[in-house]
Amino acid sequence: MMRGAHFSDIHYAGGTLVEVDRCFTFAVDEAIRRGVDFAVVSGDSTDHALDVHAPAFIALARNIRRLADHCPVLMLQGTFSHEPPGTLSVFRLLGGRYPVHVADRLQQMALLPEGVWQASDSWRFDAVPARTRALFSCVPTVNKAVVAATTGATEAAQAVGDQLSTLLRGYAAINDAARRRGIATIGVSHGTVYGCITEHGVPMAGFDHEFTTGSLFDAGATAFMLGHIHKHQAWEDNGRVIAYAGSIGRLHYGEQGDKGFLLWEIGADAAQYALLPTPAKRTIDITFDGMPDLDALRECARDAAVEGAFVRVRWTMPEEDRHEIDRAAIENIFRNVAELKLEGRVIPVVRTRAAGISQETTVAAKVRAWAKTTEAKEAPLLACLEALHLQTPDEIAATIVSGAIETQERIDPATAHGDAQTGLPAMTGQEIVELF
Repeated sequence: MMRGAHFSDIHYAGGTLVEVDRCFTFAVDEAIRRGVDFAVVSGDSTDHALDVHAPAFIALARNIRRLADHCPVLMLQGTFSHEPPGTLSVFRLLGGRYPVHVADRLQQMALLPEGVWQASDSWRFDAVPARTRALFSCVPTVNKAVVAATTGATEAAQAVGDQLSTLLRGYAAINDAARRRGIATIGVSHGTVYGCITEHGVPMAGFDHEFTTGSLFDAGATAFMLGHIHKHQAWEDNGRVIAYAGSIGRLHYGEQGDKGFLLWEIGADAAQYALLPTPAKRTIDITFDGMPDLDALRECARDAAVEGAFVRVRWTMPEEDRHEIDRAAIENIFRNVAELKLEGRVIPVVRTRAAGISQETTVAAKVRAWAKTTEAKEAPLLACLEALHLQTPDEIAATIVSGAIETQERIDPATAHGDAQTGLPAMTGQEIVELF
């Protein structure tokens, strides 16, 4: 029985360094404490191309070296945008007590009793090497651009899945031979399984995914360690197991499930694993269909124990209400959180265009066209337009004031005795027009 640690999707970078280094350091400590026989990183150790002097790269190298001082380490090539080809090559040179093997091509690896890796010359061994303790079948990220150039872009997605299915079936014979000798057989790859669930709860259904559970089981490996999807999940068939370790830390808001690494126990005929959670950051999402409710936010802050958490508040609002959000009040409610993100989605005002309005030659005709389109009453609008043409601002203001006084007299005649009694401010005619 072999005991192994399976890490994946670490994503070291400047922006993720604090989160992933805390989680990966914890995971390495735990793997060493539990005495694993080997360690596998199934792709995406970095988040993008890094300079070798970058703090994130140095932190990753430090933890890989710690692993290599305890057990043999296998690192698989991940997504090219995260790990540009050649990024992992430097880890072969770390010089730990045990070797670090970088699997950046199709191949099989035999783990020998001294903790030494023996690589196949081609995509698989012709026969199981002598003294093999565990046999690894490595399928790094497939370069779909090469497939597209060979088969045609429209057929590339289907071709990748078909060719990988054929490849995986090709490993079955030698894996069967290894199992008959009591040797643990392990597959390692980086890609998407049809029907798997993303960290945000979205099923991955389509014809452009690399694997199906059937094609992975066809490889005949007792355990198949996968990377690329950040949510831990697994499939089992008669003791054989396929599993994503998921990402080592929580890199985005809204990610579901625990973050951690897998501790495997693998024999010739059966495998089992346990997810060991890492101290990933805690995120809280609060979403409103409309404007944010401060009372609801205060209640959430009390009930969810938000201190030290990463909180995101999201809402939807009409464009005309965008200035009514009291961001300072929300920030005060969550003053004890590690991070607060405020995200408001603005619903723009949709204005109806009046067809043909630009073709009208008079302002009155334009007003009629607009009123017809918006189903507004045109008579009051035209009356106002006529008043603007025929009266001065002072005359319009006097009309408005006299109308206000008459209205007030009908309500309370005792108070309608001039400006002092009506409470109307002393304003010029132009100011009153602008007010109304």
